Amino acid sequence: MAAARRLARVCATLNTFPTKREFPMRYRRLGRAGLQVSELSLGSWVTYHNQVNVDAAVEMLAAAKDAGINFFDNAEAYALGQSEVVMGQAFKRLGWPRVSYVVSTKFYWGLAREGNTVNQRNTLNRKYLMQAIDGSLQRFGLDHVDLVYCHRPDPHTPIEETVRAMSDMITQGKALYWGTSEWSADEIRAAWGLAERHHLHKPVVEQPQYHLFHRQRVEKDYARLYDDIGLGLTTWSPLASGLLTGKYRDGMPAGSRGAMESMAFLRDELTDAKKNAAVAQLAPIAAELGGTLAQLAIAWVTKNPRVSSVITGASKLSQLQDNLGALALADKLTPELMARIDTLTAGLAQ
Repeated sequence: MAAARRLARVCATLNTFPTKREFPMRYRRLGRAGLQVSELSLGSWVTYHNQVNVDAAVEMLAAAKDAGINFFDNAEAYALGQSEVVMGQAFKRLGWPRVSYVVSTKFYWGLAREGNTVNQRNTLNRKYLMQAIDGSLQRFGLDHVDLVYCHRPDPHTPIEETVRAMSDMITQGKALYWGTSEWSADEIRAAWGLAERHHLHKPVVEQPQYHLFHRQRVEKDYARLYDDIGLGLTTWSPLASGLLTGKYRDGMPAGSRGAMESMAFLRDELTDAKKNAAVAQLAPIAAELGGTLAQLAIAWVTKNPRVSSVITGASKLSQLQDNLGALALADKLTPELMARIDTLTAGLAQ
């Protein structure tokens, strides 16, 4: 009975949820790879397990897929592995054909937090990586993930060791593609070049932070890599952890992400007076286009043709619905409006 009630609730929600016809989802290739991912994707950082349980995840994933989203991002470290558990159980309940969705995970931070953590965290050595992929697959309840990322660079492990381990995951069928997250252009190029020389599976994607106030790496540092090696991008934090929604213009609201103790490191950025002043000036542009500040910020990221997919987050269906509204704004962002936005944020971007 409980399962039936949940299914009925999901169906009722989808009857009023934005459909593919209202907000037509587009798909982009992952750089030069053949895999196609939805322009907007759904990630689980902060929310899954902490704010979103399995029942809520089922509703969220069903609504996202109904709107055309086919890419769902995760990581071993999110909620110390429990985010993968929640998402995996939701996939099982939904019963989707495996070919119909793309799922990712990321390795580096590890799960060990106490005791002898050598070879168990903050590393990309072969021992850790080969055990990490097995652990993730067990938590997901899947026989493979589509994308696996090195969550940060590891200066203490020879890059050849890392590249060979990642390549072996693909050879063994445990992952289909691999990439990096928050690596420098030089590190990505070195990994790609090593794989090329030794006939290994090459990294095809990078997952960097990218939003109106964080642009240097995507727009300048990686510029040569897009054409030289066919690098794709799945970018995170399009809303700058909520700064670009405008919710922090009057301080730190109770219950917000910035108010969470685990997110204390974000507070100075979220309450930055100059950036919040710029956000206030962006509000009329969003209103002019018939959207919200959040939709404007997400739409702006989609305008970069080098971005394969923009990873969005949501802790409830209404947030997911609002994020999907960005698709309607993207086509309205003319070169003139993009120039206005650049002028308002000039000097504040890193």
